[in-house]
Amino acid sequence: MKRYLNNPQATREVLTGVAFVRTGDVGYIDQDGYIFIVDRIKELIKYKGHQVAPAELEDVVNSHPQVADSCCVRGLDGATGDEIPKAFVVLKVNGEGPLTAETLMEYVASKVAGYKRVREVEFIAAIPKSLSGKILRRQLQLQQDKQVEAARSTRSRL
Repeated sequence: MKRYLNNPQATREVLTGVAFVRTGDVGYIDQDGYIFIVDRIKELIKYKGHQVAPAELEDVVNSHPQVADSCCVRGLDGATGDEIPKAFVVLKVNGEGPLTAETLMEYVASKVAGYKRVREVEFIAAIPKSLSGKILRRQLQLQQDKQVEAARSTRSRL
């Protein structure tokens, strides 16, 4: 790729010089030299100076025996206004009894670093997915953003 047509700013943001192109993906190379793409930079949750990959949290949440599916997005701490990791969760139909948000957050906290803990859980009926099965994270992020905006406007009227 040489450049974006009529968009020098986008070209500067993507091209680093001769060797690399910034794709916006987050990944790593294992000891055998294989490249793994695990997330998108724009989807990272920034919590108190740390970057949290939603896919990593989803793997942990989905490992709970009562969870069928999940999607993690950027939530908002109502007290501080800081970004927080929030999980939308679909429970398995034949679960082992009720799973509370607190129990699930404790489960995740026992498996990840302190700054990666899920700090809010919302149970929903289904995670929106594309025809190919990819999580439509943006839909849930927009839903979350609308909830935050509604809460802000309610507080401002009081």
